[in-house]
Amino acid sequence: MKAPTIRNPFAAQPLPEQPDIEAAALRSDRFRLEREGDWRRLEQIVRRLERGFAFRLSDEDIMDLPVLYRQAASSLAVARETSLDAATLRFLEDLVQRAWYQVYGPRSGLLRWLGGFFRGGWSRAVRAIWLDILLAFAAMAAGVAAGWVLVARNVEWYFALVPGSMADARVPGASRAQLAETLAIADGAGGLSAFAAQLFYNNASVCILAFALGFAFGVPTLLLLIYNMALLGAMAWLYNSVGLLPDFLAWLSVHGTTELTAILLAGAAGVHVGRRMAFPGDASILSATAEAGRRAALVMLGCVFMLIFAAILEAFPRQLAGPEARAIIGAFMAIAWTALFVLVGRERKGASAP
Repeated sequence: MKAPTIRNPFAAQPLPEQPDIEAAALRSDRFRLEREGDWRRLEQIVRRLERGFAFRLSDEDIMDLPVLYRQAASSLAVARETSLDAATLRFLEDLVQRAWYQVYGPRSGLLRWLGGFFRGGWSRAVRAIWLDILLAFAAMAAGVAAGWVLVARNVEWYFALVPGSMADARVPGASRAQLAETLAIADGAGGLSAFAAQLFYNNASVCILAFALGFAFGVPTLLLLIYNMALLGAMAWLYNSVGLLPDFLAWLSVHGTTELTAILLAGAAGVHVGRRMAFPGDASILSATAEAGRRAALVMLGCVFMLIFAAILEAFPRQLAGPEARAIIGAFMAIAWTALFVLVGRERKGASAP
């Protein structure tokens, strides 16, 4: 009987045929090239999320993140089964693990979300509705001009545009001294906190109404902006008639550069939703409205913070500061808000993509 042959496990094994090696390498290269674009995009999204730059991501990136993760996980499974090159396998394992944490891991807390909101999420949303801001601004400017012209031609229009609760001593026929008294510096801050709360409620009501009316294709929002600014135009004409327009503008600018900007943005958010409903483009009306609603909601949340700040400015610095100080505060706030919306959250030019 012939003894069985014992195989030496340490003996050199025959190498695969050269064509087999080349075919495996070709399959690996083709597999990687067909999917590498999606892998790199997923890596870019994950890297920004890991660095806390979620505010730099577009809505499309956020929506595609789960899809890209599942595609990468599927690619990893194929890579393991077909024994693709080790470098591709290591890359996919690392990418899938990081992406899993961003898709299914614990969500960021409120403070972190607010940090991203103020570091660029809000500003990006505002810049995204620039066309609607222009439309709302045109409506507000037209309202100021209309109020001024109407009252200049017929004083009776003043009483139609300015409610009696707001007019007080600010009525046509009042002397310069009487109107100057309404702009005078208060003796103290007592009772002004309640005044601030009332102003916040009134201004917030205007903003919410301007936003809510946007569902009717934005037309009622524009009409509301015109009416509210016509009131301002009428009052500007009144103070101009007695030579107090600069003092009135300084008195108004303390809170006005913040409050009117908030009303402008709220109106623009409403117009944005209405405009996207009327002109959804290639998307369906439902999806276009949903996307616009998410963006407008960010803008409106920022308006709430602006109105709180405006109420404080209106109740305290405006009542306790002189004309020069009021003008300086108003100009500073205008510059600060402009810088926030124009500069914050922008991608740096020349910076390489993560």
